[in-house]
Amino acid sequence: MTAAGWLLSVRHHTGYRYAGPVFSSYNEARVTPRSDPRQRVLDATVEVSPAASLYRYVDYFGSVVTAFDVHAAHSELTVTASCVVETAPTGDVEAAEPWSVLADSDTVDELGEYLTQTRRTTPDAELLAVADQVRAAATPDDGARLAAGWTHERLAYVTGSTSVHTNAVEALGEGRGVCQDFAHVTIALLRSAGVPARYVSGYLHPRSGAAVGETVTGESHAWVEWWAGGWRAYDPTNDAVPGPGHVVVARGRDYDDVTPLRGIYHGGDSQSLGVTVEVTRLR
Repeated sequence: MTAAGWLLSVRHHTGYRYAGPVFSSYNEARVTPRSDPRQRVLDATVEVSPAASLYRYVDYFGSVVTAFDVHAAHSELTVTASCVVETAPTGDVEAAEPWSVLADSDTVDELGEYLTQTRRTTPDAELLAVADQVRAAATPDDGARLAAGWTHERLAYVTGSTSVHTNAVEALGEGRGVCQDFAHVTIALLRSAGVPARYVSGYLHPRSGAAVGETVTGESHAWVEWWAGGWRAYDPTNDAVPGPGHVVVARGRDYDDVTPLRGIYHGGDSQSLGVTVEVTRLR
């Protein structure tokens, strides 16, 4: 890692409360970062209440999954993930490829799942029209930054204005959204223009000049990566390249592939306990 990197401690707490006793539940949590060229995970733990045996594996998209079953009666389920991660600014990437390479049949075949729209990213006429402008840019990188910039200008960031079920077109109709919506709209544009794009979930330290040792309320965050000879990361919510305050947790086609906690259970209705994220810059 470079001297400009940060050392971050993150604590992520989430869960569900049930209307009545639940006697069995089967769950998957995607809350653990994985080391890659831009970040190094020094420590990572997941704690579950009620206590359960945890099984960890890496999914198809390269995300760490903690799977667990609970077979004791419970009215509340909580998951607390803690990690220490060394990050660095986005470094050099492979040379940008031209549009012709992205349109090549080998590229389309290899990255087809990141070119195919999902129910969350299917575009409407407005998005298709903007995608034509993206495709008209000199290079895929230029077009991708145009797409992210357009999304940043088109949507207002308003906490709680949408839900986890909102798709790109619905967010555009509202003219506002949260980071998940900024990512879905940008991905819709990129894929419509023929640029492979994927959804990234993680954590964000909210202060670019964070003081060392101060614990603050962080954010579960989402941004995008597109392929143009190599994967490039961009945060359309903040209209910026991710920096040392960004911690990658999971990647996929859209939010459905990176949901932090999901499962099935036998029992009454459930209510989310919400999410709290605490972030401390250690260095």
